[in-house]
Amino acid sequence: MKRSIAATKFYVPAPRRGFVARPRLREKLRLGAESGLTLVSAPAGFGKTALLADWLAEAAGPDRCVAWLSLDPADSEPAAFWSCVATSLRSAVPGVGSAALELIASTPLATELVLTSLVNDLAAVPRDVWLVLDDYHAVDGHGVGTGMASFLEHLSPQVHVVLSTRSDPDLPLSRWRVSGELVEIRAADLRFTPDETAAYLNDVAGLDLGAGQVSTLDERTEGWIAALQLAALSLRGRDDVEGFIERFAGNDRYIVDYLVEEVLERQPDAVRSFLLHTAVLDRLTGPLCDAVTGRSGGGGMLVTLERANLFVIPLDDHREWYRYHHLFADVLRGRLLSEEPGRIPLLHQRASHWHESQGHLEDAVRHALAGRDFDRAARLVELAVPVLRRSRQDAVLFGWLKALPDAAIRRSAVLSVFYGGMLMAAGELSGVEQRFDDAERALAGAERSLPGREPASTEPAGVDPSVDPSVDPSVDPEELGMLPATIAMYRASLAQAMGDVAGTTAHARKALDLAGPNHHFARGAAGAFLGLAAWAQGDVPGALETFTLAVTSLRAAGNLLDELSSTVILADMWQVAGRSGEAHRICELALQQAETQGESLVRASAELHVALSEICRQAGDLSAALEHLEAAAAFVAKGPMTESRYRWYVATALVAQDEGNPDGAISYLDQAEQLFRPGFFPDVRPIPAIKARVWIRQGKFSTAATWARAAGVAAADSVSYMQEYSHLTLVRLLMAQERAEPESGAAGGVIDLLDRLLASAAASGRAGSVVEIHMLQALAHHVLGHRREAQEALGAALTGSPEPDQYVRLFLDEGAPMLELLRGAAGEANSVGTHDGGAAARAQRVLTAGAGPQTEPRQSQSPRPEPSQSGERPPSYVDPLSERELQVLRLLGSELSGPEIARALFISHNTLRTHTKHIFTKLGVTSRRSAVGRAHDRGLL
Repeated sequence: MKRSIAATKFYVPAPRRGFVARPRLREKLRLGAESGLTLVSAPAGFGKTALLADWLAEAAGPDRCVAWLSLDPADSEPAAFWSCVATSLRSAVPGVGSAALELIASTPLATELVLTSLVNDLAAVPRDVWLVLDDYHAVDGHGVGTGMASFLEHLSPQVHVVLSTRSDPDLPLSRWRVSGELVEIRAADLRFTPDETAAYLNDVAGLDLGAGQVSTLDERTEGWIAALQLAALSLRGRDDVEGFIERFAGNDRYIVDYLVEEVLERQPDAVRSFLLHTAVLDRLTGPLCDAVTGRSGGGGMLVTLERANLFVIPLDDHREWYRYHHLFADVLRGRLLSEEPGRIPLLHQRASHWHESQGHLEDAVRHALAGRDFDRAARLVELAVPVLRRSRQDAVLFGWLKALPDAAIRRSAVLSVFYGGMLMAAGELSGVEQRFDDAERALAGAERSLPGREPASTEPAGVDPSVDPSVDPSVDPEELGMLPATIAMYRASLAQAMGDVAGTTAHARKALDLAGPNHHFARGAAGAFLGLAAWAQGDVPGALETFTLAVTSLRAAGNLLDELSSTVILADMWQVAGRSGEAHRICELALQQAETQGESLVRASAELHVALSEICRQAGDLSAALEHLEAAAAFVAKGPMTESRYRWYVATALVAQDEGNPDGAISYLDQAEQLFRPGFFPDVRPIPAIKARVWIRQGKFSTAATWARAAGVAAADSVSYMQEYSHLTLVRLLMAQERAEPESGAAGGVIDLLDRLLASAAASGRAGSVVEIHMLQALAHHVLGHRREAQEALGAALTGSPEPDQYVRLFLDEGAPMLELLRGAAGEANSVGTHDGGAAARAQRVLTAGAGPQTEPRQSQSPRPEPSQSGERPPSYVDPLSERELQVLRLLGSELSGPEIARALFISHNTLRTHTKHIFTKLGVTSRRSAVGRAHDRGLL
């Protein structure tokens, strides 16, 4: 279910009848076409909306698209705001905004990805696009403002944004003003001039006032349009016009209350009552007004109010939906609160009932909450749960649940279990188990109470204490029947997130026992958790078998999205099993299937592209890895990636590292950490450990050592699969420290740790881990001076996998020490006699993939690095040029300028400078000409 948003929020208001022409302001608005942002900022009642409506009608044409959005406080959360913006754009410009709406449905909201999607969609529109955000002050805040600033910074030239607001937004207006990117219309511009005041009072309002009277009102109001409009209403039919004008004080802070009182008091009782009682509504239509007031004739009353200019604004061309002027509505609500405070909840409850009868579920819930009818609101949310869950509208459900009192949630088995699931998905693990306990207690009460439950009343009323609120007849009994298995499934997920493998297994088995034979989704999810538990224990063959069966159940349930997303997990398992080729195959097949479904499976497509990028990178194919990342980035902007969203940033970081940009890699990993939530999958590759590997390659050993202390890893630890990645990172750190200071003895316990890790990996069938451990054993023996043992371990690493070509980056990432070992294996394999020519051929292929033979031979002992000013030691080796650096190097030998090279490679000029700096460092030169010459000498060009 897509987020339900009133269509009337997106109607461009029709020009007001008798609108006073204001060519000077139209010209300022026209200048907005030459800037990215037009700001219309003034207090309430200065005619901002009316001006924009008149201008848009006058400037309409086939060469522009106009997206209008009327904002209110309900849109102040970032998810709600960007959902409204995307919906507005989609309604005005075909093809824009649909992808962003899919992404917004995820939890937590990935604002950066939403903005990327919208900016990219708008960049592809060939016509001018105007996005008008009316009443922006209602949503302005840090949460929305930060994203809005980024959105405006990245818009293409043909896109123009107009903000209409009562106060200046939290945006970098000063900077944009200096750079000429901002057109401003403020209160001083909007104030009526004396001529405009006269035109309004006499020509529009028909008051026939004298020049002196007009001048007095103009001076007293200082051109404030709302005050003039209210004054005109009060003056109609008044005998003492001169006296009223003399007493009128436009700068009196109570003037609005005074004039509205004048207006209200002059209305018949029926009109006054209608105005007050319908003030609780954001939008008005005849039948809704009838339901709220308890009377008939609401549609006719709205037409009467519009004709009388009683601050009623039509929202569509058919005069079916209206709203009150915001200033007028505020005063009406204040008057209602003062006169009839006890009636307000009833009015909201009646509105909720009407909206429910019309299928406007979101409005029904909102009014039920405003009317403090929390049991009804809880029932309405229960009704929505199946649809919301199927369509992955978790953000909407989570928002409703947070607005409900805790007691109302605890009384509902359905709401308790899914609230626990929402909290867990948001990374808020504390208290989640209590929610599942509440669900089980409520479920027990529901099963006892279901047969004798009375039907719910159709008219708002107090809660009947004789009725057990733990169950509602609106809840599908079959849904209740599935809840025990669902609760067990969520408990398995919680145990997984907490690292409790035994608990994960126990709860998953319970879910399997509780799920019926035809509840394929429950059986598939439970089976998946059993597979994940086996994976967390390092039993990869068992995990593969169990998880594959779980995916089959998901397929039987018709849940294609989860089936294809689960392929990514299977691919991870196959890689650990040493079968990267199989991982690549199943991801390619799943991606083909996802792409045939179009935008409905963008999330699965994104996840599969990321997985393929990681596989290709490991095989040394950086070009393919980049292509998949770029494709994934486009999909990320179109659809949510839930808990695995962070993996795109991790994969991008690893490619950045391979391209010689470690700082960029750390930046991407920082973003990945912000997105990461402990959840459904074992955290077998912790992001802090990945960052530590980058620091080690940079020579930042003390920074990496700080990570090791924080992670609590040491060479004497007992080994487990969940700690394997961290232990192998520690091994790299200790060896790097040993190279930097051979007398330190830092690598003393490395061999024993690797032996224990190898035994564990071999016993559990983790062939991929075995290859990596053998490789690190070779490096450890090398740094300790054990030449023969190093070559033996390297031979085992090179020949121990049926798919050796899938591990190119594993070897190349270790830099100069590994290159030295590989050269030895390639040239000395037969003479050493410890492994055959297969190892030599495989070593040569790795060297070729890394341009190893094209680089100058290095000394067998790297020079001891000098400490840097920061206290860190620089790396004791230099990486070979990456594929991207080779591309840059080739163009450095051309006649192209720097900016032209950047454009040819589709990168920024700053990125080009970074690549050039790395090339100069690696080649030991300081100019383009020297770099090209040195590259020719080494056979790189």
